[in-house]
Amino acid sequence: MSNRSEIDLANYIDHSLLKPTAIPEEIAKCCNEALRYDFPAVCVYPSAVRQAKEILHNKRIEICTVIGFPTGANTPRVKLYEAQEAVEDGATELDVVINLGWLKSGKLDNIYQEIAQICETTGKTVKAILETTVLTNEEKKLAAEICMDAGVAYLKTSTGWFGGATVADVSLLREISGGQVGIKASGGIRTVTQARELIAAGATRLGTSCGVDLIRQQNSQGNEV
Repeated sequence: MSNRSEIDLANYIDHSLLKPTAIPEEIAKCCNEALRYDFPAVCVYPSAVRQAKEILHNKRIEICTVIGFPTGANTPRVKLYEAQEAVEDGATELDVVINLGWLKSGKLDNIYQEIAQICETTGKTVKAILETTVLTNEEKKLAAEICMDAGVAYLKTSTGWFGGATVADVSLLREISGGQVGIKASGGIRTVTQARELIAAGATRLGTSCGVDLIRQQNSQGNEV
């Protein structure tokens, strides 16, 4: 009897290469893997967006990049410029780290204005990175509601630098969002079991550098009898 789930993980994966030492050959490999496995998106640093666009030109794979990564503490003007330049270079999706210090100190209007300006100016898919591992549940709720009001298309759990996605956080974000936006679980997703649990909890995208390994695991499980 097959253990393969009806869920095809390839449909969920933002194939990520966000290590600071990545070289052009590794970026090309990441993009070509996304093509091979038909992942929805690749996620690379802004400096790699042009290369990704050259490789993925006229393909349906989205080119995602990170803004204000990984701390979110850049000034709004710098984040906006970074987002605009990334779009000019070919980015179609922007994963923007919110300003966590503002959230912790109650400067909620500042967060709204920053995210709304990026959404409105670029017109692209924006995923707000909340960094859930360093927030209380009340802060997660506040951050999610502000970012949804500002126009984001997704709520994203984590950068992966300060801990990863949990089923509890994905479930909470699904409850808060009520299906109004997508949910991207990111950070520490290395096994098929983890991936499926996060999807069951409400994740509509999975940010991971282990996409190829996950598909191989899935295929291996599907061959078991």
